[in-house]
Amino acid sequence: MSGELVCSVPEELRNTEAEKSVETIIKQSSGDHAHNVTQQTEKNLWNEIRPNHSLGSKELFHTEEEDDDEDDDDDDSGTHYLNSDERPCTHLQRAERPGNGNLPDTFQTDHLLYYERFKAYQDYMLGDCKTSEVEAFTAEYLEKIVEPCDWQAIWHTDVFDVLVEVVEVNCKELKAKVELVLPMESESRGCDLTEESMKALLEATLHKVPLLELSVVYDESGDFDQTALALEHLRFFYKHIWRKWDEEDEDDDFDYFVRCVEPRLRLYYDILEDRVPAGLVAEYHSTLALCSEKFQEFSSLRSGLDSDSESEQDNVSMVEGLRLYEQLEALKRKLRIFENPLLRYVLGYKVNSGQQSCRAKGPRLAGGRVVHLVSASATVHQLQSLITDKLMPHYSSEEFEVQFHSDPVLAVNACFEGDVVIVCPGLYSITSSISIVDSIEVEGYGLPDEVVIEKRNKGDAFVESTGANVRLSNLKFIQHDAIEGILCVRQGKLEMENCVMQCETTGVIVRSAAQLGMNMCDLYGSKGAGVEIYPGSICSLVGNGIHHCKEGILIKDFADELDAMPKITMVNNVIHNNQGYGVILVKPGDAAVEDLPAEPNAADEKEEESEDTGVKSEADIDDDDDVPVIVVEEVCPAIKHGHSVSPDFAEGNDLIKQELVATSAKKHRLQKNRMKALGAMQADENLLSQEMFISIHGNQFKHNGKGSFGTFLY
Repeated sequence: MSGELVCSVPEELRNTEAEKSVETIIKQSSGDHAHNVTQQTEKNLWNEIRPNHSLGSKELFHTEEEDDDEDDDDDDSGTHYLNSDERPCTHLQRAERPGNGNLPDTFQTDHLLYYERFKAYQDYMLGDCKTSEVEAFTAEYLEKIVEPCDWQAIWHTDVFDVLVEVVEVNCKELKAKVELVLPMESESRGCDLTEESMKALLEATLHKVPLLELSVVYDESGDFDQTALALEHLRFFYKHIWRKWDEEDEDDDFDYFVRCVEPRLRLYYDILEDRVPAGLVAEYHSTLALCSEKFQEFSSLRSGLDSDSESEQDNVSMVEGLRLYEQLEALKRKLRIFENPLLRYVLGYKVNSGQQSCRAKGPRLAGGRVVHLVSASATVHQLQSLITDKLMPHYSSEEFEVQFHSDPVLAVNACFEGDVVIVCPGLYSITSSISIVDSIEVEGYGLPDEVVIEKRNKGDAFVESTGANVRLSNLKFIQHDAIEGILCVRQGKLEMENCVMQCETTGVIVRSAAQLGMNMCDLYGSKGAGVEIYPGSICSLVGNGIHHCKEGILIKDFADELDAMPKITMVNNVIHNNQGYGVILVKPGDAAVEDLPAEPNAADEKEEESEDTGVKSEADIDDDDDVPVIVVEEVCPAIKHGHSVSPDFAEGNDLIKQELVATSAKKHRLQKNRMKALGAMQADENLLSQEMFISIHGNQFKHNGKGSFGTFLY
């Protein structure tokens, strides 16, 4: 006959938040299974006891959150789903192991968001501890969270993974005492792992393994969620946050979280989300590695010194130690610059603005020029066509040699002055920017839609040109998830022809003192302006399509009267379907520019009169030699040849010309007033005789949200 045995859990073992006593019902099928009943009873009793241990850790998250803000449901630490008293199942995802191994899956905990890690470290693990207290606070945190025993984990090292069971946790030493699960389940890399060798290894280590090397085996009950998260926070902290030299920091009175954890955590996620330029990321990692190396050398040298010794060898070591110390401190200061968000932004701006960019290589010392062929793969017919159509007619002389590449970035980086890069048809995905510092030519062999270069990294501009004379043709550039512009001409001259640019953020930027010639190109998709033209630049736009951007073309005029207006040529462009204006001029308002007092005279009155009309008479120009010559293309070629032009198109072109002429004349007057206020008897001819070429005609403006032309005052 089957019986029923009822065991009430003792009062001291009951859950403090439960209202009813817990009863464990064990069905006994026969007297022959009495031993099994006893074992099952003990197991169920332990299952009732273990949640009470977790309760203490659970209250660590629950009570503090209630005290801080009971109504803030969105403020959590990455363990918010563990605050409920009832945990019927796990809230963590399963991390499936690759391949067909026999090891069980683990919890997926490496996907936590920034705010989850931030709150876990700030509120629960580190709090307001000092650097010297990090170890003690961490141990206290683990004691409250990690299950003390009876849970399985994967012991992961560089050469093997093996399934073990944790029987004891030493939080102060950050180690766990483990036993090998039999039969042994393991995966090895480059070595033969047997059960005997593993037992010998465990005996040699006294069965103690680092907590950092343990990953909790996935369990659907939810009983080990907090343990898995605690080990993840511990592992992440010592891998990405903690530095070996932190404990020697002289500023131990400062909050370690505010001083070190928060900026390093922010930097980690900025890099993860591609918010930092790739060059800056590479420099940061190399600096960090070098700093670790120097600290290891310094520590080894310091440990070998005898303070009481006066030998010559020790004196030499002291000098060497001082030298290493200075190098170490310099590297630590540099790392603090990287970890500071504001300083990191300034440093990143300097790199991106070309202040720390690579210098031009110039021509090869041995002479000669190279044609760089970029192709992931090519058929024999394609190579034959390339040789017949391109290489033999243009590059068959002895000064040229051919080099092959699979990546356009590598090809450009290998160029010297005068080299040519020919990109064969295909789709090329890159993650770093194309930085052109020498006078080279990059052309696609085929139509732009056949030669596509796409970029997926957020942190850098797509193409940056600083070369004296650069040419791009027959290429299509596509941005994905970008935060920088698609092309920036920082200095030098860039000629583009028959290119397509699918933008993600800003389009083409022409910096001051740079030159851009953009002919027969198609640009679309910019969330800013399609083309940004800075003061003092030279920009020629002929026969382009600029559409589906926030603004078509943005011309910047800064308040400083020393900033010259850009020299602009806009001919036969089709600017359509932009959200704002087709062309917008950004300039300072009247309050932003204070005219310096000067005695009015006949010349000034003429200037004011000419500012209203926008055109100076020939006699006026003869009477005033220091007035800038403004050359305006008044006759549209289409009218010369008898073609009809829409009145709307002509009006848009005239508005742009009139506004630019008036702005230039006003800036000229400010320059003269400034010179008079400074007491100059005669203005500097180089400063005041700047010639502004404005050739704007034949442009078509269609379906722009705010019209063909507008101004924005700041």
